[in-house]
Amino acid sequence: MADIPEKLTKPYDPTTTEGRMYVLWTESGFFNPDNLPARHQEPFTIIMPPPNANGRLHAGHALTISLEDIMTRYQRMQGKRALWVPGADHAGFETQVVYEKKLEKEGRSRFKMDRTDLYNEIMAFTLDSKKHMEADVKALGASCDWSREKFTLDPSVVSEVQETFRKLYRDGLVYRGYRTINWCTKHQTSLSDVETETVEKKDKLYYLKYGPFVVATVRPETIFGDVAVAVNPTDERYQKYIGQEISVQHPEGTLTLKVIADEAVDKEFGTGALKITPAHDNNDFLMSETHKLPRVVVIDQFGKLTAKTGKYAGMKIAEARTKVVEDLQALGLIEKIEDYTHAVPTCYKCSTTIEPRVMPQWFVKMAPLAKRAADAVRAGKIKFIPDNFEKVFLYWMDNSLDWNISRQIVWGIQIPALVCTACNTGALDTDAKEGSPCASCQSPLARDTDTFDTWFSSGQWPLLALGYPDNKDMPHYPTDVMETGRDLIFKWIPRMVIFGLYLTNKVPFHTVYLNGLVNDKHGKKMSKSKGNVVSPIELTDKYGADALRISLVIGNTPGNDLALVEDKIKGYKHFCNKMWNASRFVLSNIGDTTLDTVRPTLTKRDEEILAELNTTIASVTGHLESYRFHLAGEELYHYFWHSFADIVIEEMKPRLAGADKASKQSAEWVLLHILATTTKMFHPFMPFITEELWSMLPSRTPKNLLIIESWPKAL
Repeated sequence: MADIPEKLTKPYDPTTTEGRMYVLWTESGFFNPDNLPARHQEPFTIIMPPPNANGRLHAGHALTISLEDIMTRYQRMQGKRALWVPGADHAGFETQVVYEKKLEKEGRSRFKMDRTDLYNEIMAFTLDSKKHMEADVKALGASCDWSREKFTLDPSVVSEVQETFRKLYRDGLVYRGYRTINWCTKHQTSLSDVETETVEKKDKLYYLKYGPFVVATVRPETIFGDVAVAVNPTDERYQKYIGQEISVQHPEGTLTLKVIADEAVDKEFGTGALKITPAHDNNDFLMSETHKLPRVVVIDQFGKLTAKTGKYAGMKIAEARTKVVEDLQALGLIEKIEDYTHAVPTCYKCSTTIEPRVMPQWFVKMAPLAKRAADAVRAGKIKFIPDNFEKVFLYWMDNSLDWNISRQIVWGIQIPALVCTACNTGALDTDAKEGSPCASCQSPLARDTDTFDTWFSSGQWPLLALGYPDNKDMPHYPTDVMETGRDLIFKWIPRMVIFGLYLTNKVPFHTVYLNGLVNDKHGKKMSKSKGNVVSPIELTDKYGADALRISLVIGNTPGNDLALVEDKIKGYKHFCNKMWNASRFVLSNIGDTTLDTVRPTLTKRDEEILAELNTTIASVTGHLESYRFHLAGEELYHYFWHSFADIVIEEMKPRLAGADKASKQSAEWVLLHILATTTKMFHPFMPFITEELWSMLPSRTPKNLLIIESWPKAL
């Protein structure tokens, strides 16, 4: 029996290994590609989707970190100058929502705070949370280059984001527009279309007697803001009314409305006649632009009815709807009421029903930018995994809407512009000074207090993370892979492609790998309100990071959601023990054989065993090159357990104890070779235990750390 390291004689304990291994890697400097050995020449680059710096990591982050670390460690072992840039996202609206909840618990409100004081408080909270988030990333084994870490509120990042806005403005791709936006009455800010969630809701559909018409609406409380009746120009029922004015009665008096014809009216919905309320419906607003209709505001920013509604003024929408319906019924103005199920946009953070609101905002003209992105994808410059997401991407690009980038919050990057409080036009802060006269109405210009939509800055992330425009890391652009959640296919991915092409004429990455969502063990979406959120760090404390990582990868096909089952993680903890015990057996039974030992003459059976290993190397390598990480991990797992441990080791035991010296030497060499090879191949998936085992493999010459060892090739 050969002498084996003392720590191998004890059961494997990840708590005594993982922290020590991470310090070893950090001190080696090999997370930084500039410090890699000379054989590492060709670059391989991943930009980490920056986790929100407002709390601890969640299970989805653990999957992202695991997949990206697998890619990085594998490519590093293949001799690439692997660069994985970490970061943290200030996460604008999301972080302010988190902080508002903290304020509520303290009995405070952001609306009663000085803007600077609130910003400074959130900054302190974010920087503190950022430290904990980064510790979580390290606990999962992420081999990213912390010397290059970026925060989306770093001064250099802020200045470049603002400069992009100025460039868009001067190129005619940003404008100050007065149009309907998505308004959250709880958080008092506008939201982009991708920040709303559409939910199916059961409401009542009210058929109102409307002069000579009957109109169907779910919002009778907005009748006071109606400015027209619209019908389809081909609807024979209403031809005689088109162009005329009608008188419509409501509980506070009467309205004189014009009847207009518009092809956007669906003849099959309701009665085919629509009440038009431009200030409180996006479709109606678009119709008002075509027909030059006024916009009468009857619901304020807090979701309450305005003075224009008479006795209903000050009522919240739900209360006003009930009262208006009662009064309409008393006047005999409701023909019938039906149950109605429809899609309703809500705030994605608080589920408050979105209130369309007309207000001046900054918009990005998406059509020309989106076309360039779609053209690049159709030209094959970006590959999607799985490939069905290409169609989703193209759908959003081919049907893009102008993007509202203004947010009425404190936390974020301030829009570098001046606005006129009288006519609501805007100007760049480099073209005019605060207090100077507005070019349109001569009123004094004031600084815009709005901040950018967080996607405006994060859309530039691949560039910003590499120090665009002139940092030494820009040769790493375009990057190789963007790995992120499938839910970001229409939020983040398009914006990165758009900004990459706009600013550099190059796509920001060549491959997009989309993982599914990590759900609870029942397949339900995790949420704090449901009480089913699982902390990945609690799981690593319990089972080790390696067990969690490989459990998240094996059986997890790209783009599909994953149920996080603790028993599965526990099972891979047992597998770590299996690797540990198998390694102990091998190292106890190989005599003087080391990694430097020249390959002896092998028995016919050992040649067969080696051939199976070579087949496994080729197959696993092929899976990794094709981003089939779930298959690579599964094949490795089954090979180690069922071929190596269950068959090969058991076959070798009699030979190791036998008198045939040649057979014994062959067996010893094959056992160590398989152990070393599988340890290397498992390293991207399970870096901690493999680096520990690698340190114990016997060698007469100094070994490299496993993190920079060469990926195995078939012998």
